[in-house]
Amino acid sequence: MVREFSRPKSLLPENYLYCPGCTHGIIQRLVAEALDELNLTPKTVGVAAVGCSVTNFHLFDVDMQQAPHGRAPAVATGVKRVLPDSTVFIYQGDGDLAAIGTAEIVHAAARGEKITVIFVNNAIFGMTGGQMAPTTILGQKTTTSPYGRNKDVEGYPLRVSEMLATIPGAVYVSRTSVHNPKHVNRTKKAIKKAFQVQENGEGFAIVEVLSSCPTNWGLSPLDALKWVEEKMIPYYPLGEFRTPSEVTN
Repeated sequence: MVREFSRPKSLLPENYLYCPGCTHGIIQRLVAEALDELNLTPKTVGVAAVGCSVTNFHLFDVDMQQAPHGRAPAVATGVKRVLPDSTVFIYQGDGDLAAIGTAEIVHAAARGEKITVIFVNNAIFGMTGGQMAPTTILGQKTTTSPYGRNKDVEGYPLRVSEMLATIPGAVYVSRTSVHNPKHVNRTKKAIKKAFQVQENGEGFAIVEVLSSCPTNWGLSPLDALKWVEEKMIPYYPLGEFRTPSEVTN
């Protein structure tokens, strides 16, 4: 019997520790598949952030470096500059990248650092108990916004991709989702493209992936996927916001 589907070589045979229905596992598999298909695994260095993705160094069969909270872009910058022939990627959640790490990601993009960023946006602080994040949408209830996010109190949700796309050093900026199989496939294509941008030496690349958090949203896994489609995507539209062909000096 021919096996048509198996674990990517870049993923270690470890069990995921995520909550049922969490889509982190799907995204991490797509990263591993991209590394395998582009033959990048032997020279890849991953930077693990703080948050639900902190277990990345147990999952990927590549060299991994742990970063302080929000500082993954700075750590990745150091790795890439010391080892310019390596492939360096960051895997960050919205609390890590868009809250404490906002300055780090903005200036990494401004410098045009040749790194690949996988940015997982589930509109909430997942690991620490479901607090409001910079990406929590208006009206969304969290443990720190029990009546829903109010623009007059907490301000508007931060659209990271649109913001970074205005920076010349950001060569590839894309937002995707993994709420259904079609968009899982599109996310994989975007992740591969982000790695190819780095391999071509073109500059900073980021893929923002809309992800579900059933536990902290208080929804079933299926309802959480529907919530991504019905609530998140209208505020965070999918698509490519910057591509290498659009970059000018």
